[in-house]
Amino acid sequence: MSDEQKNTTIQHTAEKEPSSFKLVFTLGIAGLLSGIILVGTFIYTKPLIQANKKAATQRAIFKVLPDCTTYSTLVLKDSQLALKATDENKKEEADKDELLIYAGFNAEEELIGFAIPGSEPGFQDVIGALFGYDAINKIIIGFEVLESKETPGLGDKIFKDADFQTNFKALAVAPEIIAVKPGMKQNPNEVETITGATISSKAIVRLLNETMDIWEATLDVYIKDNELKVSDKNE
Repeated sequence: MSDEQKNTTIQHTAEKEPSSFKLVFTLGIAGLLSGIILVGTFIYTKPLIQANKKAATQRAIFKVLPDCTTYSTLVLKDSQLALKATDENKKEEADKDELLIYAGFNAEEELIGFAIPGSEPGFQDVIGALFGYDAINKIIIGFEVLESKETPGLGDKIFKDADFQTNFKALAVAPEIIAVKPGMKQNPNEVETITGATISSKAIVRLLNETMDIWEATLDVYIKDNELKVSDKNE
């Protein structure tokens, strides 16, 4: 190849290379479009996700509070519980920073107990749950996992293992809930862990203890102040 041909080839190659401005501009446009798509997807799916979470919570309330037919949403404000405010369409106003619990009542309008949400880091990620609490007898009467990414076949037994669920039929919260090995439960405040899922099991115990530390005294005051009629079916 002659020198002239080489120079021509180099010149053509140089002309074909895009400028830095074009590269940056193209990347910028691509990033902008991607951002718009992500934001649009988030805006579209957020109400659906919130609706699904609300529906799951509602189902769980009736599950963790046996014989519950209706419930009221309570919010903690200034260390006191009050009914959750609603808008003109009777929809609860959302505030992610609020501490909410649910008071469940039977057909005779007697208080069954409180459905209390809680969360705690597990083996893989944060575990979100809802449990039923009989504030008169100081026992947990139901438990439901709402959110979990624990290891399939192991950690997910916290919501799939029927034997583990029996821990929460009449679990005493005082002096505190204690995790024990399978087959070693002797006291009403003990939870038998799951073989192969000890970390996840103990995370549930921490979740219950820490959540009760937040709510127990407040619920005692709420029942006394409102002179609530309490069902004796949990005894």
